[in-house]
Parts: sequence; C-alpha cells; structure tokens
Amino acid sequence: MRAHLARVDAVLVQAFIAAALSFAHLHDVAVAAGQDGWKAWAYPVSVDLLLVAAWRRLRSGHGKAAAWCWFVIALAASLGANVATAGLLDLGNVPAWLRILVAGWPAIAFLGGTLLAHTAPKTDSEAEVIEDQEDEPETASEPPAQPAIEAPPQPSPVPVPSALVDHARKVAAEHHARTGVPIDTPTLRARLGVPAPMAEAIAAHL
Repeated sequence: MRAHLARVDAVLVQAFIAAALSFAHLHDVAVAAGQDGWKAWAYPVSVDLLLVAAWRRLRSGHGKAAAWCWFVIALAASLGANVATAGLLDLGNVPAWLRILVAGWPAIAFLGGTLLAHTAPKTDSEAEVIEDQEDEPETASEPPAQPAIEAPPQPSPVPVPSALVDHARKVAAEHHARTGVPIDTPTLRARLGVPAPMAEAIAAHL
C-alpha cells in the first residue's frame, strides 16, 4: 500500500512540476506578445482547459477524431511556448505572426472547448439501432395471407320412403285445415316422431 502511494505521489509531483513550468512558459510568451496583467495569466489556463476537455472526450470513447485534433492543437501551443522560451525566440523582439497567433488563441480555445463540451456523442444503444437499421435489407411490405375459407359441407340427402311422405302430407293437410297455416318443420317432426334431418327432408317434399 505504501509503495503504491509512493508511486502515486511521485506521479502527482511530476505532473505538478510539468504543469507549473508549462504554465509559466505560456505566461511569458503571452507577455512578450503584448498581453499583460490578468490576460497573460488567462492564456495558460485556456490551453490547459482545452487539453483537459480533449482528454476527457478521448477517455469517453466517442468523437475521437475531433478530440485528437483539439488535443494536438493544445499540446502544440504548450510545447511551442516551452520551446520558444528555451532561447530559440527573442522575447524582446517577438515576430508579428506570433503576436497574431497569441491574439487569436482565445477564439480558437473557445471554439474547441465548446465543441468538445457541448457536442452530445451518440450513446451505445443509438449506435446499435442505427447499425441494425443499416443492416436490415429493404423489402416490400406484403399484406398477410388470408386463410382460405372452406365451404361448409353439404349434408347428404336423407332417403325418405314414399309412404312416409304420403302420411306427412295428410298430417300437413290436417294441420292446415285446423289452424289455417301451413305446418312448420318442428311441428311436423313432433307429429311424425322422426329425427330432425328426416323431418327436413320430408318438409322438402311437401
């Protein structure tokens, strides 16, 4: 546990030293380019914040191309200030292109930070839905097949003896004379004492 803490503390100390030196170099370049007071201190803050925003986007796994682009831009600004203050640039006579670059840096940092912080990346579920939609082949929608309607089976004709038909006619005539209306099939069936199919077959002959 102590060894792990020692390694962590060493990394933190190293990171603090590197950040402080880079911070100071950016401040010196900003002062040499004509930015003084609080403005000179704001330049290293904007560079570090852009680095952090780009690194967070890289860690999220989304929009890596844009994250790498802005990370390289911020890293180039930090390394450029470190190299410039190492004696390769006369800070007493800063060229015009560097003054223009320092003056335009706030707009560049604002654009990069806004794009990195406020561009909503696609979630994993949205990406899977888009991929599934792209993989599915386009097929014409077809109406569902209607089940075939089968015709009801026709009942087989019931053989009726002629004698029974004659008897049924007499029963029907008697019913008509008594009631004044033709006999119906249920009544005919009850009078003859035959099954329903037989009664229907007899009624068809009347």
